Amino acid sequence: MSLASWIVQNQNTLYLLVGAFATLGLYSVLYRENRLYRLCEHVFLGVATGYAVAFTWNNVLEPYWFQPLWMKGEWWLAVLLFPGLLYYCVFSKTYNWMARLIIGFYMGIAAGQGFQSFVNDLWPQIVNTFRPLWPHPAFSATPRHKAIPAVSPFQAFSNLLFLIILLCVLTYFFFAFEQKSRAVRGASQVGRWVMMLSFGAIFGLTMMARLALLIDRMYFLLFEVGTLPWLHTPPDRPSWVIFGILMGLVVLVLVLAHFHKPDRA
Repeated sequence: MSLASWIVQNQNTLYLLVGAFATLGLYSVLYRENRLYRLCEHVFLGVATGYAVAFTWNNVLEPYWFQPLWMKGEWWLAVLLFPGLLYYCVFSKTYNWMARLIIGFYMGIAAGQGFQSFVNDLWPQIVNTFRPLWPHPAFSATPRHKAIPAVSPFQAFSNLLFLIILLCVLTYFFFAFEQKSRAVRGASQVGRWVMMLSFGAIFGLTMMARLALLIDRMYFLLFEVGTLPWLHTPPDRPSWVIFGILMGLVVLVLVLAHFHKPDRA
């Protein structure tokens, strides 16, 4: 049996073994940075770079540049090749200024698009701050006005609370004058506490996302790697062998971290 046919025949097993090795190698950084972690990190970066190059060619360059140029005869697209080649002037000490021209041009385009996206994202939020503070029934549409939905007492109270919090947070960022008034200082303090609560909620969401990634990796190790033939794991059951190995690695990391003395500068 040739090596190629053996790989094709055992590709699922190789996929599980490589995935388990990469997962454990990347999590080895929990102890400290080591060569195994660096190896897995560099492999990941290399694969990601190769995927980005292939994705750019298959989804951007080939359909929007190569095929129209060579298949449809749109030869004017060949002009775009010369600005792209200017990027490589960065490796020349004599002509590196030409690379700065094209880099600055595209940085200007990216800045303009970023500002446009910033405005499109924040302007609706600014408009949304103007909310009704008094409950009222619904008003039907007229030739000169749009229909206005009803505002319940609870919704009006919610809008009032939103306005108070907004003003308190804005007061915290008023640095143009000294906050001598007790009311201004109190509003600023309330705004600070509200922002701390918001940052805590954002941090909690970040931790939930990281835990979701951890759960996905643990599921992969316990249920997918556990399906390897020599582990004899029943279907849809976690592998207790893999679970024992993971617990042993956790204990090993804790012991090594306890006895490891950090290097002193």
